[in-house]
Amino acid sequence: MSADKIVLALDGMGGDHAPEVVVNGADIARERYPGTSFLLFGDPARLKPLVDKRKGLAKALEIVPAEDEVLAEDKPSFALRRRRKSSMWLAVDAAAQGRADTVVSAGNTGALLAISMFAMRMVEGAHRPALASFLPTARGETVMLDLGANLECDAENLAEFGVMGSVFAQVLLGLDKPKVGLLNVGSEELKGHEELRQAAAWLRREGAPVDFHGFVEGNDIGTGNIDVVVTDGFTGNVALKTIEG
Repeated sequence: MSADKIVLALDGMGGDHAPEVVVNGADIARERYPGTSFLLFGDPARLKPLVDKRKGLAKALEIVPAEDEVLAEDKPSFALRRRRKSSMWLAVDAAAQGRADTVVSAGNTGALLAISMFAMRMVEGAHRPALASFLPTARGETVMLDLGANLECDAENLAEFGVMGSVFAQVLLGLDKPKVGLLNVGSEELKGHEELRQAAAWLRREGAPVDFHGFVEGNDIGTGNIDVVVTDGFTGNVALKTIEG
C-alpha cells in the first residue's frame, strides 16, 4: 500500500440490506475519495452484478470470495468459533495482516468486536474496546464513548476511555488538546457513583494524559463545550438513542 492510497476491507454481507447498501457505500466513497480502493468480501455471485452496475467501481475494487457470513442473531462467541470463513472475519483479518488500512462492517456489532479483539489484539494499556461516534453539537462535533460495547464499566475502564477518546478526537478532529468530560447526573465532584468519582480522580491527577474538564450532564452533550464525552456503554447507548429519537 502506498502512503497516499487508502485500502478499505469491506464486509460485503454484513448489516441490514446487505450486500446492496455496502456496494452503494463503496461507490459513494470512491466518488468522494478517488484515491481509495476496496477489498470487498462476500459471495461473488451476489456481489459482482451489483458492482458491475456502477460504472468505474470495478476498477477500484477487488471481490474476495467468502463462503460464510455472520448473522444478526449470532452470539459473539459463536461467530468467533464458527464463522472463521465469513466475510466479516476475512475482512478483519485483511486489516490485521496489513493488506488493508482499516475494516468497515455494518454487521453484528458484538461479533465484530469479538473478532477484531482476537485478530488485532488490544493496544498496550487498553483492556476493553469501546464504541465511539461523533455527535452534532452547536459548535461542530463531539466524540462520545462508550456507546454500547461495555454495559458495565469500572473506574479503570472509564479512565482508559477518556484517554482513547482524546486520542480519537486528536486524530479525526485535528484538536491539539481535546476537552474531556465524564457524563454524570451533576457537575459537582461528589455526584455520581464511586466508579465515576475514582475515574475523575485519575483523569484530573497531575501528569494525566488528557485535558480533563470534570463532570458533564446530559444537556451538555449538544453544546459543544466538551470535545469528548465519556460514559459506560449502557448509559451511552440510551443517550445515543434518545438523541436519535
